[in-house]
Amino acid sequence: MKHLSDVRLGSDPGAQRDRLRAAATMKEFGKRFLDEHVASHCKPSTQYEYGRCVDLFITPKLGTLKIIDVTRADVVELHQGLKETPYQANRVLGVLSIMFTLADTWGVRTDGINPCWKVKRYKEVKRERYLTPDELARLGKVLREADGEPEAATCIRLLLLTGCRLGEIQTLKWDYVDVRAGVLRLPDSKTGAKVVPVGKAVLDVLVGLPRIEGNPYVITGKVEGQYLTDIQKPWRRLRARAGLDTLRIHDLRHSFASDALQLGADLTMIGRLLGHTQVQTTARYAHLKTDPIRETANTVASAIASALGNTASENRIT
Repeated sequence: MKHLSDVRLGSDPGAQRDRLRAAATMKEFGKRFLDEHVASHCKPSTQYEYGRCVDLFITPKLGTLKIIDVTRADVVELHQGLKETPYQANRVLGVLSIMFTLADTWGVRTDGINPCWKVKRYKEVKRERYLTPDELARLGKVLREADGEPEAATCIRLLLLTGCRLGEIQTLKWDYVDVRAGVLRLPDSKTGAKVVPVGKAVLDVLVGLPRIEGNPYVITGKVEGQYLTDIQKPWRRLRARAGLDTLRIHDLRHSFASDALQLGADLTMIGRLLGHTQVQTTARYAHLKTDPIRETANTVASAIASALGNTASENRIT
């Protein structure tokens, strides 16, 4: 009866069936999303992260569904299934939302509804992890002994020594290296073109690396003429050997900033080293410089206590 009613109202059930059959599955659309949008509009690090979200989380859960049939309930179920890793759950939700926005733009989904809307994101707790001297020594030993994956080891070493983001070292070309000036001239980064001053230890690493004819990259990959695209897998192996299973690659950048603070660099200088465009971004590290602040507080308190005429025992700070 509904079929006849739809016909009387002017709808074409046959056309609707054809449209449903022709509609892309989430797996098919995910591939188009990565090939036509991400590959052309995103930086390498973003390409990697989006590809990971699609391949590991979105396709396995929603891949067989037609994109026109995905509901908010489907999205909520996927998001809640990742609640043990809030950061990852929210990144997947973000990628999925971009996919549905593009589906509307490309005319793949025409109902004007993004099923990711109003799905509440999990609260994320910012984690700051810094290497201790002992951990740094253990990691250094592993890097020196990484004969089976020297390119990945070199990448990690340069990240430690420069404080650069992964994508900046991963896609570093020899043309960007100015040994005479002691800088890396990056034409593109998260904050745009920038010049990264580097120390002698960095230049020593770079000068000692072989240059492969026909490959412009410092960190070379298995594909001829390309850089090493997958750092995460060798990184997991390297950090496991060092007993640092919870250490993320981005933590190496945090450690660089922490060490700079402890060695006396001010926040403005550290911001320049890290390529921050906003002082607020660097200010997150201010709390790390506790020893000099404590020493200053001790000096000031002692001076005031002395002027007050307190005894030495009363002045002692524990």
